[in-house]
Amino acid sequence: MCRQSLMTKMSLILLAVLGVIITACGGASSGSGSSGSAQVAAVIKGLDNPFFQAMQRGIQDEARSVGVSVTVQAAASITDTTGQADKLQALAGQNYGCYIVNPISGTNLVQALAPISQAGKPIINIDNPISAQAAQAAGIKISTYIGTDNISAGHQAASEMAKLLPTGGKVALIGGIAGDVTSQQRLQGFSQGVPAAIQIVQTVAADWDRQKALTAAGDILRAHPDLKGFFVANDDMALGVVRAIADAGKQGQVKVVSVDGIQDALKSIQAGQLSATVSQYPYTIGAMGVEACKAALAGKTLPARVTAPTLVVTSDNVAQALANFPKPFSSYVDPFQGLLK
Repeated sequence: MCRQSLMTKMSLILLAVLGVIITACGGASSGSGSSGSAQVAAVIKGLDNPFFQAMQRGIQDEARSVGVSVTVQAAASITDTTGQADKLQALAGQNYGCYIVNPISGTNLVQALAPISQAGKPIINIDNPISAQAAQAAGIKISTYIGTDNISAGHQAASEMAKLLPTGGKVALIGGIAGDVTSQQRLQGFSQGVPAAIQIVQTVAADWDRQKALTAAGDILRAHPDLKGFFVANDDMALGVVRAIADAGKQGQVKVVSVDGIQDALKSIQAGQLSATVSQYPYTIGAMGVEACKAALAGKTLPARVTAPTLVVTSDNVAQALANFPKPFSSYVDPFQGLLK
């Protein structure tokens, strides 16, 4: 009887020790990044546009680099406002510690963001800004905004157009979706930046769509046969404009300056078709978004706004831009790197 009792006690002790070991192992696994607090959810615009493909790659590469788990969801298209909101709504109900959002419009993600903010989760807004007024009305706190100064990008494009048209001339503007903040700011910056000798004769919206831009540019060229240039709010539409110019037999006669810096645009510059682009770096914007989440999850205070790098790419430096793609070909300020040390 005594021996059996001793054996029973030893078995109980062994089970208790095993329980402690199992619990400790489980705690280590959780602390290494499998818990919700170390996981990042990102919702971006449609991957039908190569700009956002590069952004997705930047998010995923940086997540691997800094050791966080990331889930990236994208809208079905660059105009899929409802679908994008639905994807964020689904992620909001899961155990993510930080959210990166690139809204299609200034308001389409506001409703889905409200419970995330109420739960005290950091929200990193990249590229397209959430409406400050709508966020305030919904009680949403944005931890930081990372994106291009689009008015400045428009100014840079205007300066380049002035170099291309030193004696002036008529130009037309092609924007994205009517009312879109990003498009409006780029057009505004360009309009403010061009010299008096350059006359803006028409402004149209082409919904960020290459085919629509091609059609619009063709109509404009017929209406203004003496047109000297186009400023286009993104590269994808600009490539449609380049095609319209070629179809009209005016390649080289009509200058085209745009914004984005996608690889196909750089190749078009190299081929002597697109005149210039104000290159953004969506890969870098996405990567900085992950850095911001990592810093926020570590309890660091984030800067309210971070301006992403832009560089004007022309035939003079396009080879360098392509060699470094999708990263900038010169140095830039990244305040989040200091927060991760």
